[in-house]
Amino acid sequence: MSQVIHSRPEAAPQAGHREAVNNLAAAVAAIPGHTAAGSRFAPVSPRSAPHHPARVLSRIPTTPAARVQKSERTSPREGHRIRLTMNRVIPTSAATTQRKESENMKTWNDITHFAGFDWAKDHHDVLVLDGAGKIVAEFRFDHTASGWVLCQEKLAQFPQVAIAVEAGHSAAIERLVTLDYRVYPVHPRSSKSYRTRKLPSGTKTDHADCWALADALRLEGESWRVLTAPEPLVQQLRLLCRDEVALIEQRTALVNQLQQALYEYYPAALEAFNDWCAPSAWAFVERFPTPQSLVQAGKRKWQNFLHAQKLFHPEWSQKRMEIFANADQFCGAEATVAAKSALAVATVKILQALEAQLARYRALITERFKQHPDHGLFASLPGAGPKLAPRLLGELAALKPLADTPQALQCLAGMAPVSYQSGKVSVVYLRHQCNRFLRATVHLWVDLSRHYCDWARVYYETHRKKGQSHACALRCLGMRWLKIIAAMIRNQTPYDAAIHTRNQLQHGSWVLQLQPVQIIKKNGGD
Repeated sequence: MSQVIHSRPEAAPQAGHREAVNNLAAAVAAIPGHTAAGSRFAPVSPRSAPHHPARVLSRIPTTPAARVQKSERTSPREGHRIRLTMNRVIPTSAATTQRKESENMKTWNDITHFAGFDWAKDHHDVLVLDGAGKIVAEFRFDHTASGWVLCQEKLAQFPQVAIAVEAGHSAAIERLVTLDYRVYPVHPRSSKSYRTRKLPSGTKTDHADCWALADALRLEGESWRVLTAPEPLVQQLRLLCRDEVALIEQRTALVNQLQQALYEYYPAALEAFNDWCAPSAWAFVERFPTPQSLVQAGKRKWQNFLHAQKLFHPEWSQKRMEIFANADQFCGAEATVAAKSALAVATVKILQALEAQLARYRALITERFKQHPDHGLFASLPGAGPKLAPRLLGELAALKPLADTPQALQCLAGMAPVSYQSGKVSVVYLRHQCNRFLRATVHLWVDLSRHYCDWARVYYETHRKKGQSHACALRCLGMRWLKIIAAMIRNQTPYDAAIHTRNQLQHGSWVLQLQPVQIIKKNGGD
């Protein structure tokens, strides 16, 4: 399940003088259910953005006070393997209305009990408080079918209960949402702050975590956001895209292992082929696993192999023939060749099986992407292509409510920087607490968009001339693109270069002052 930033509590319309905060009252023996009379707990510090928020709204962050700190160029996860074939505008279907909350959703005033849920892999702890902060129930159950039945029986005693849980990728959180409980996810840093506020001594137990979460929900939960179940199609598309990237990372690791094995016993193979993510290079190792077998095969079989793999080229093939002929002159010892050739062939078999599964994933993702009514919006983005467009849809479709606050969307995607200001110290640095998968996806797409969009290219080059790094300039461009996507989601219209150019002219954008005149006319006439 996703993580969340809770909204900033709104001040009362006619707030009087604030009462004094007794910070020592939070440490009164740290006894659950007991609070010092006439005191209240100090509010927790503002919480940073989570690394993977996807299903709940976020508070609007403050405006950065300075330019983001430069960072080194980040390497794409797939590099040149991303193909661009879907840069045309595809008409979108009728916009679907946002899903409404269930009619039986309780309001905050209806809640009578507050539960803290501390999840683990094989068991979970639950602690329930009443409105006065007194513990009324506490139990542990196993993560099994019978254990969850026990949990439901225990919580059935409190029909108007809200549950606070530390956010994360947990099947337990998904189970709670599926069972229609009112769940409030808490960022891990905020959860730690709540526990430290209750137990400044540093004590940490499952009981203390549950108690801190439950009491924080009781005191501050009215301004928190409820976790809702995502749309099944969006959830499936998001998981398919993330799993595909995980499989691509496994392929990269296996390719590195294969290259290391070849380096130890078969340098001629590394010299003859540059792209070891290509199935043709794997087929070469499978067909000629050792330098000796390659030399013994002869020129005729070499040519047949190159023709079969569509690699034959008059200039390149002649060079490869020379490498093949001298392959056994520089190679590993006999024992090394025998051992490492077996490893290389085994790795190639795994890579071939993995590539077949990646093709299956690609077909599933394409099918689910076309089924979503908003696929035309994301397919119209310049440079998105058939790989990045589904990933953008899977991550951003669940964030439709943030379309009215593009700055929050920029923070969740990791494009906006983080500011730290205290006295004379003012620092701006890269945002780490964000949806990292979305950040990587936006990074790849924005880098490609500047090759297909004139204003994006000018915008990127201008920031580079200011001395910003490649990654920093892409984040600045990403912030601009996310504002455009937010408008596309609000209006349910695909990207149109002509409309964007008219908007730039209307607002007097500085980008148009740097663009050649013919580009403006061309975009305006489309």
